[in-house]
Amino acid sequence: MVEVKAVIKNEAGIHCRPTAVITQAVAGVKSTVTVTAPGGRCELGSALELMMLGLEQGTQITIQATGPDEAAAAEKFKELFETNFDFPNAGQG
Repeated sequence: MVEVKAVIKNEAGIHCRPTAVITQAVAGVKSTVTVTAPGGRCELGSALELMMLGLEQGTQITIQATGPDEAAAAEKFKELFETNFDFPNAGQG
């Protein structure tokens, strides 16, 4: 098992769009990845469970990866959770 800490940097926290990016990335790893936050714990893969953690900007989380690519998986998700997502505003062309 590999464990890393991360801090949510996205201004709007981990809302629907970042959650979609993160949960889709799970398909690319062979390890089981879990996130622990002040609001609880979940295994990545479930968008609803991830959103229910209420990850706001500045929240510190712990990412744990267990499996054949655990070190790479832990770093990949640390990077994703610390990304400043820049999604275009809805309704603007």
